[in-house]
Amino acid sequence: MILDVNAEAGLDVIAAPSPNFNDRKMPISLILLHYTGMENGPVAIERLCDRAAQVSAHYVIREDGQILQLVSEGKRAWHAGVASWRGESDVNSASIGIEIVNGGHDFALPAYPTIQIDRLVALVGDLMTRHELGPECVIGHSDVAPGRKQDPGEHFPWALLAAAGCALPAPQTGEPVEDVAAGLEAIGYSLDAGLDAVIEAFQRRWRPALVDGKADRETRALIAALAERS
Repeated sequence: MILDVNAEAGLDVIAAPSPNFNDRKMPISLILLHYTGMENGPVAIERLCDRAAQVSAHYVIREDGQILQLVSEGKRAWHAGVASWRGESDVNSASIGIEIVNGGHDFALPAYPTIQIDRLVALVGDLMTRHELGPECVIGHSDVAPGRKQDPGEHFPWALLAAAGCALPAPQTGEPVEDVAAGLEAIGYSLDAGLDAVIEAFQRRWRPALVDGKADRETRALIAALAERS
């Protein structure tokens, strides 16, 4: 397996090939972040490399910052499942999937270690450079699968990625949006899971202090600001 990362990026990446991939059907336009949501890293990596499991990702980042590459970037890894973003339902074909070892909601949503996030920022920065992607292209699994997925979770430090130019920063808010559904669709969300589930997914990303699925004034103001710059 030939590693894709740029050696000049200073990333120490280890090949750990998974058999779970097929051919892409479109160019890469997204970087999709996940947590593993399992009891520990070895169990998660074993599953991602198990042919019977039919799941995989391009990269895994352990708690100690070690990066594994499971699938070549030119291939379609199987990490998004039933998903949609900006009208595209084959998110696996459009994205590079990064699994971050973290127990997630089933294991008390532990904090992400600093070294792990540092390595994630370095990897995402390298991917953005090589694939000519902007910070708006870095999103979470919960964004593309509202109501079905919660990762990388409300404890994920999006602000640290944004400070490094590896995700969109929080917007300055103004007048609340009147048509919540239209605003969410303008940002990129699919409404197939129902409006409440999509609002919850939006809050998990942009207003993590209160994730209740309710379109309060603060939430509607954030939707308006993000829709305007989408």
